[in-house]
Amino acid sequence: MASKTPLPNTPLDIQIDPISALLTAHGLRRTSAARIVLGWLLAHPDISYTHAQLQVALQDDSPLALDRVTLYRLIDRLTQVGLLLCRVDANRVRRYQAMPASLQSTPHFECQSCHRDKPLAGELQGNAGDLEKAAQAALAALRTLGYQGVSMDLSVRGVCADCASGTL
Repeated sequence: MASKTPLPNTPLDIQIDPISALLTAHGLRRTSAARIVLGWLLAHPDISYTHAQLQVALQDDSPLALDRVTLYRLIDRLTQVGLLLCRVDANRVRRYQAMPASLQSTPHFECQSCHRDKPLAGELQGNAGDLEKAAQAALAALRTLGYQGVSMDLSVRGVCADCASGTL
């Protein structure tokens, strides 16, 4: 009869801590810094942060002080493995947020005032299928031309209704 004891060197905390499990599943070390940064971004899924905004937010809310370079390297690694979404806004500023499954292929709206990202699938309803078909056709055409690793991100930018009406 097979034993149900854990294998040696198998961390038990990945069963308890979902952030550690995500880091492990993506081949990253489960450092305190990585858990804090990913945890913060997962806790604020509708907000895109610049590097500087994220550093200030973490300083105010975390017992761990992250220097500028460490944070840059960490968000770069988290982005490379697909845990963070990096978008460049209209001012060519990089903004980071946790990678929700719904944003990987859904058109989104970025408010130029509050910088919140909002998926548009619900708002587009019947037109979302047409957008998806157009995106797939464009990607297929690029692949036939020899482009590799292509992806598409449909971003609509403007001022959200809350900012336009002054309610935020």
